[in-house]
Amino acid sequence: MIRFAVPSDKVPVIRLLQHSRAAAGFDQADGMFSFPFDPAYAERLFLLHLHPHALCLVLDVGGTAQGVLMAVAVDHPFGPVKLARETVWWIEPAHRGLSAVRMLELYENWARDNGCQFTGMAGMGAEPDVGVLYERRGYRAAEMHYLKALT
Repeated sequence: MIRFAVPSDKVPVIRLLQHSRAAAGFDQADGMFSFPFDPAYAERLFLLHLHPHALCLVLDVGGTAQGVLMAVAVDHPFGPVKLARETVWWIEPAHRGLSAVRMLELYENWARDNGCQFTGMAGMGAEPDVGVLYERRGYRAAEMHYLKALT
């Protein structure tokens, strides 16, 4: 079942955020963008997404959180357009499948209900595997972001 997060989801969502980071390669000592996981930051991120104009969906499988999708609804900085922007989306590999599509549908409905004209999703890497799913749902690449580690 996919549901809106409640405060008691804090600990399982922090665990999911840690798994998401590890999968993205942020925990690799030789990684260009590595930095330590901080549970306090993850807790703050979770709590921020329980507020109005933010979303935190949980994929609940038998009472255990197995996925999370966090997003915010914001005004675009370049004009009078409101958009929903994904903060993080992670589903444990054993629980992926149709639940991913359902999470996206709920996110898109939430965005529509919050007056957004666009929804945005991200994928790690130059050509993320999840891009295929996004394109099937009507998403199109809009920007490519580049990061540089400053030493």
